[in-house]
Amino acid sequence: MLKKVMLALLAIAVVGGGYLWLNRDRFVAEFNQQRAADAQRFHAAGIEFGRNHDQQACLDKALSDFDTQCTGFECTVRYGKFLKACLDSSSVNPAFCQGVPAFNEELSEEDKNWARQSCWGRDIRGEGCRLLMRQQQLFCSSSEAAVPGRLATGQ
Repeated sequence: MLKKVMLALLAIAVVGGGYLWLNRDRFVAEFNQQRAADAQRFHAAGIEFGRNHDQQACLDKALSDFDTQCTGFECTVRYGKFLKACLDSSSVNPAFCQGVPAFNEELSEEDKNWARQSCWGRDIRGEGCRLLMRQQQLFCSSSEAAVPGRLATGQ
């Protein structure tokens, strides 16, 4: 009896594994389509929010929503898309880049401390917040930081 149950379970596992193996491309394609749709949705939301707010409001919203809505790498990517689009379409806030260290590919101790302190000051823990702060660094180090509404006006 036990032997029959074990054989039945083995057969189910083989059939199920075979089904997953044969359909893996479809599952990967669906997964990728969902991620692309998420990215597009958060990008569009960032543009829309940025059209009516300044750069600081974009960062505040991205960090607040990131902290309260979700966690993990996927969440960081979503709010990274939101923040970049929002900053590109928002109005300039002259104080937004004050005190932000210049972006360097290689993280320095100053960069790490600045991001950590920025996140802790907002009571947000975790690597995702620091990655979003890194986006502020990159933005403030680029020439786009002082160009208001670049995406909103199609420039």
